[in-house]
Amino acid sequence: MKVIIIGGGIIGLSSAIYLQQAGCQVTVVDRSDMLQGCSYGNAGYICPSHFVPLATPGIVRQGLKWMMNAKSPFYVKPSLNKDLLKWGWTFMKSATRSHVERSALPLRDIALLSKQLYEEWAKLPGMDFSYEPIGMMELFKTEENAHHAVQTVAEATALGIEARILGKEELQQMEPGVTIDAAGAVFFPGDSQLYPNQLMQNLLTYLEIKGVQFIRHREITDFIKTGNKITGVKASGSVIDADHVVLAAGVWSTPLARQFGINIPMVGGRGYSITFEDTPYKLHHSVILSEARVAISPMNGNKIRFGGTMEITPLNTPPRMQRVQGIVESVKQYFPTYDIPLPPAEKVWYGYRPCSADGLPYIGNVSRYTNVTVATGHSMLGISLGAATGKLVAELVTNVPTSMDLRPFNPERFC
Repeated sequence: MKVIIIGGGIIGLSSAIYLQQAGCQVTVVDRSDMLQGCSYGNAGYICPSHFVPLATPGIVRQGLKWMMNAKSPFYVKPSLNKDLLKWGWTFMKSATRSHVERSALPLRDIALLSKQLYEEWAKLPGMDFSYEPIGMMELFKTEENAHHAVQTVAEATALGIEARILGKEELQQMEPGVTIDAAGAVFFPGDSQLYPNQLMQNLLTYLEIKGVQFIRHREITDFIKTGNKITGVKASGSVIDADHVVLAAGVWSTPLARQFGINIPMVGGRGYSITFEDTPYKLHHSVILSEARVAISPMNGNKIRFGGTMEITPLNTPPRMQRVQGIVESVKQYFPTYDIPLPPAEKVWYGYRPCSADGLPYIGNVSRYTNVTVATGHSMLGISLGAATGKLVAELVTNVPTSMDLRPFNPERFC
């Protein structure tokens, strides 16, 4: 079976692994060189702790407050764009307590499956990506977030995810090399950390050795349709024959999905990160700064990455260094001895996360065409859920029972 995967990020490459193992002839087509997308500059968390979707009660109200601050973690550029307005309306309708409760189990299941698969990947020859089961700490400073932390621990425990509250003294004991200004933290010992850059580079090499074909710098323009099947993909003027098509193009998936007759409301949520090597900023655990929505990731032995923000803006908008300044200043509030310099713009990474309208990814087959599978919309969980998504895609393509119930991720749920 000839399978064309549109998109060379973590979802596309993970799908390629399992499809190649299933005996498929796999070709990955991407509009870029596959060396700098959103799968590279992220925090590298493998986090079953993230069982709460992006669409939650109160997030809209909080987001409106943040929009008044140029350094805040969240911003939506006002626009009359039809797709943005539809996404925003659907997002607001989805931000309910019942949606959060329904989403917890499927998010837990796909995250735990992904963690298991990454542990298997780490044993493959040439697939070192600095996988470390070091746990994650979510630091909080305010009484409101302390109360929320207690609720989070209760919800995690009910789902079978290990979590506990750390007081100020115990938190400091777990990170003795740095002064911490926080009231406490939630500790998730089951979370892990990896180095995304190394993962992606080794994935590309591994897949090339296994015979997966890569077509770079080609933009998909159309599809050859024969009845209820897609028989070819048009890429920058040339046609590639296909027995099955996997759409895993991140934020560029929505217009392509329309050609399959489905609507997947999605926007690009721009995030920023800065990475330092051989610096005095050292931590033993992955860290999230709750109030600031900043992620801190110790990586690959000698690196540390600071990242954050969710900026809903057109894909051609120049980066805003005020957002990076906000990340730097936020870290200082929790780690007062960290004097992090604001790097020049060329040293700052930024990328667009594919944010669905309800915080759940789109994973599933298309009803109108019998040989099309969609896998996108993972928001900030692309790396965390990447390995599992790839396995699920391969199961869908080869028509074998899936490893978990995919109904919550139905790509046609908003059609």
